Amino acid sequence: MQDPNEDTEWNDILRKKGILPPKEDPKDEEEDALAVQQQQQSVVKTYESMTLEELEENEDEFGEDDEAAIEMYRQKRLAEWKATQMKNIFGEVGEISGQDYVKEVNTAGDSIWVVLHLYKQGIPLCTLINQHLSTLARKFPQTKFLKSISTTCIPNYPDRNLPTIFIYFEGQMKAQFIGPLVFGGMNLKVDELEWKLSEFGAVKTDLEENPRKQIEDKLMSSIKNSLPTRKDSDSEDDE
Repeated sequence: MQDPNEDTEWNDILRKKGILPPKEDPKDEEEDALAVQQQQQSVVKTYESMTLEELEENEDEFGEDDEAAIEMYRQKRLAEWKATQMKNIFGEVGEISGQDYVKEVNTAGDSIWVVLHLYKQGIPLCTLINQHLSTLARKFPQTKFLKSISTTCIPNYPDRNLPTIFIYFEGQMKAQFIGPLVFGGMNLKVDELEWKLSEFGAVKTDLEENPRKQIEDKLMSSIKNSLPTRKDSDSEDDE
């Protein structure tokens, strides 16, 4: 028996005469399938545009069928984040000249903190700070630590201003430490320098308080204990 839905000339004639019913329109099914496909594509696009935090925040809004896709994009975002972190790992103090200043400091990149030490050979405190910065560079590899001989970086920079440390974030200066008094002289400890840098965001320290405060508290306590008490003073007066 001939299929009444076939596109034949004879069937068309029979439809015109009302002998065969109108041909079934498959558009509804095609439109439904297209709508489902577009919806799936929209969901996938949503996953692709989300950050790791957004995927976690919206996890409850997706059904069980979406779990595989969500996990796939979560792993993709995680891999991208790790790649970004690897790009931002430095781990040592780089040496620059004035010609490198713009590239290494002003255009260091997005979310990059830069600590630049201007120094000169033969100044003990500069040598000490370079040693401390090497330690901090290993501890905080996401921060870009640099050093430069002062006069090669800034012509005619006065020695009385050394050591000098500049802190930059995304090319903008955020803080500056100029001269030996700011650093407390040769008694400067590496954790004290770490605290100074952390106060302006250059490093994320795990120190709970300023180490210098502990030293000052001990000094004040020592001075206080060395002073004669009122009772001792009275005894001396009686004699």
